[in-house]
Amino acid sequence: MLWACLRFPGLAFSAAFAAAPEAGPSALVDQQARQRLIALPNAEAAIQGVRRGQSLAAARALCPALVVRLRDRDAEASLLAELAAWCYQFSGHVSLVPPQAILMEVGASLRLFDGWPRLVEQLREGLSAQGHTHTIAATPFPAAAWVFAASADGLALHDIDGVRRLLGSLPLTQSGLPTAAIKGLQAMGFRRLDEVFHLPRPELTRRIGRQALGWLDRLRGEAPTALPAWQPPADFRQRIEFDAELDGSQPLLFPLRRLTRALANQLAARDGGVQRFTLTLEHARGESTRVVVAMAAPQRDAERLFELARTRLERTTLDSPARALELHADELPTFRPPVRDLFEPIKGDGLDWATLDERLRARLGDAALKQIEQVADHRPERAWRYAAPHASVSPPMQRRPLWLLRRPEPLGTDPVLLAGPERIESGWWDDGDVRRDYYIVRTPQGQQAWAYRPAGSRDGEWMLHGWFA
Repeated sequence: MLWACLRFPGLAFSAAFAAAPEAGPSALVDQQARQRLIALPNAEAAIQGVRRGQSLAAARALCPALVVRLRDRDAEASLLAELAAWCYQFSGHVSLVPPQAILMEVGASLRLFDGWPRLVEQLREGLSAQGHTHTIAATPFPAAAWVFAASADGLALHDIDGVRRLLGSLPLTQSGLPTAAIKGLQAMGFRRLDEVFHLPRPELTRRIGRQALGWLDRLRGEAPTALPAWQPPADFRQRIEFDAELDGSQPLLFPLRRLTRALANQLAARDGGVQRFTLTLEHARGESTRVVVAMAAPQRDAERLFELARTRLERTTLDSPARALELHADELPTFRPPVRDLFEPIKGDGLDWATLDERLRARLGDAALKQIEQVADHRPERAWRYAAPHASVSPPMQRRPLWLLRRPEPLGTDPVLLAGPERIESGWWDDGDVRRDYYIVRTPQGQQAWAYRPAGSRDGEWMLHGWFA
């Protein structure tokens, strides 16, 4: 087995700044602490002297432009689960290691992804496209992979002896041991793990305790590591609360993209799609605005989901600014990509009908798009009507022209008969009585037309009713 560990050092910031992109010196404040102390500064804030454990007043004195957010551990757990859903496409066993790491077994996937270098390349490309900083390492032992992901980004060791030798060279501060155990060992003069590994087991147990000793055993693969497999949920519901009220659709696009990308990640994990989801914008005094996004067929592409949701949102008038945005999808059917010919020719840049239909309805509204369907009436002018899109349409039994004139017109010349007659006699009960013999004809100009004469007439005037393509 080969366990890959993904660490996300910026996950807490990504969760706290879900409603707006992080910009400039920023820091997180732990809302569970009694005092308002800096929990995590970003790199720009650290350059200006902001440190973990500082009071908020001291941090602002050093960096007046500091942007502060409360650390949201629930949002961090939700974001970690979103990343696990995305990782599910690379492994059948994905496990969460809160607060900012994921372990997944990739030994069974190496052949599928053409080896570890190619797999790492795909992981990095996908995570970078989503804006997540990360480190990766892989070893046969999950605990060792977790440790190396923090100290040796990109490392992949398949050899068990090699893993143990490299572990021995690590300083105690990078071992993953509890802080109390590290301080106790350093007080006795130990600095690296190999020095600790050579201690007699009873003596080591007495000095660091059974829990720390169990961790050292898991690091070297001498004790099993219980890793519960994460499973994607059956539906999707995620909410982003804003720091301030947002007015208009433009400020909502950043959180909307985050939500649609999270939905796409879960759909990929479930090998599913979504055909309908709901956006709920929460306002003051408990009011809300619901925006339903429906598609012609199940989709799971993040960009298409965002584009359709954005278009629907831009057409929605908000009575008041929004305080939060929630996306809910309760039906995630299996995604079946369209069947394509093995030798399908390369298409141009045009949209297929399903995509065009979705975009038109999203931009113009469902009521603006109509299709023609047949009506059980023999009279051509009453045999069709406008209907809602995607209604079932049965093909006509007889050949009919694509272009039907609004009113029949005199043809003017005698045409060449190609087929017919087809007699239509109907409508005596509703004052729309028609009695006609229809023919498919060719005009002197070479056009195929649908024309008729009065029923039973051999020399009546030809009336043009439609053109064939």
